[in-house]
Amino acid sequence: MNEYEKIIEKILNHFVSDAFKDELALAKKEFFENAGTLDENAQHYESRMAQFYDWYFFTRELVGYKQTPLEACHLVRELRFTPEEMDIIEILKQHRHSLFEFIKIKNGDVYIKDLLANKKLIVKQSPYVFGFDPDEIFEVRLIPVGDSFIFTRGFCFHPESAKKFILSEVKRHRKDPDLDPDVMMLRLIKMRYKFEQYKHVRPEMIYSNEGKLGI
Repeated sequence: MNEYEKIIEKILNHFVSDAFKDELALAKKEFFENAGTLDENAQHYESRMAQFYDWYFFTRELVGYKQTPLEACHLVRELRFTPEEMDIIEILKQHRHSLFEFIKIKNGDVYIKDLLANKKLIVKQSPYVFGFDPDEIFEVRLIPVGDSFIFTRGFCFHPESAKKFILSEVKRHRKDPDLDPDVMMLRLIKMRYKFEQYKHVRPEMIYSNEGKLGI
């Protein structure tokens, strides 16, 4: 576990404690709604929970705070951060959340393209070098570290057959700054879950702005 993951875990442990039981239940309902049942024995359970906790920590505003756990953590006396930890928290606040295209791996560095920003990036000496496919668009958050980045754990890989639809949504969001990309990416995650649930259905029926199976 790197120093960034340690701080994320420290903050999350507070915001998933018994005092936030109702908040957590509400957040899970929002995140997993229309996405099939959450089965602890399912193949993708751990990756789903990693996606959920990334969203809960970085993106979703807590009802009582109107801020995310990352933004609200400095208001919690019990957490007591050192100056070094506060520096890490400021770096976490600069995270990049987007949809990415895999380009290549070279000497342990992962070359990717941020589709929303239309910018190529390099994640140097990444511990994550497996599972990437040039034809599969993926969502994740990146933590900036010097001239590189660190992947968070909440990867969501979308099927190759959804690429055309996702690229059209990306294009629409790049043209209209009033659209919220976080809303789009949560919707795409739910489509991914539905894709797992209805394996007999063509992905184009799920990754769609039309049709009964769309979200």
